[in-house]
Amino acid sequence: MTWLDEFKKFAMRGNVVDLAVGIVIGAAFGKIVSAFVDGVLMPPLGLLLGGVDFSDLAVTLKAAEGDAPAVLWKYGAFLQAIVDFVIIAFAIFLVVKAMNRLQRKTEELPAAPPPEVVLLTEIRDTLRQR
Repeated sequence: MTWLDEFKKFAMRGNVVDLAVGIVIGAAFGKIVSAFVDGVLMPPLGLLLGGVDFSDLAVTLKAAEGDAPAVLWKYGAFLQAIVDFVIIAFAIFLVVKAMNRLQRKTEELPAAPPPEVVLLTEIRDTLRQR
């Protein structure tokens, strides 16, 4: 088996494909959440807090000198990243919770006995009647 055939076999496994799809969807979901936080959630929150723009929140550690730019500690961007994380973590929690609920329902269903057991039960019942 060549290394190309081996790689193809590896890449086409269900787990690898599922992982790739999950990463792509997760990245897209992260962009959606970032846009939601930056454009929808933080502006009203900043307005409620007195017109604060969170993306501009920073502490100047060193003022600009000549051609050198100012050194800023941008904690506003960090706060937005925390809000992004909390929203994404909550959404993932809801998905996992729903999946666990569905899994529990399938586990609670009684499994049908195998045909051998049914046949043996019928034979036993027939012998008891004689």
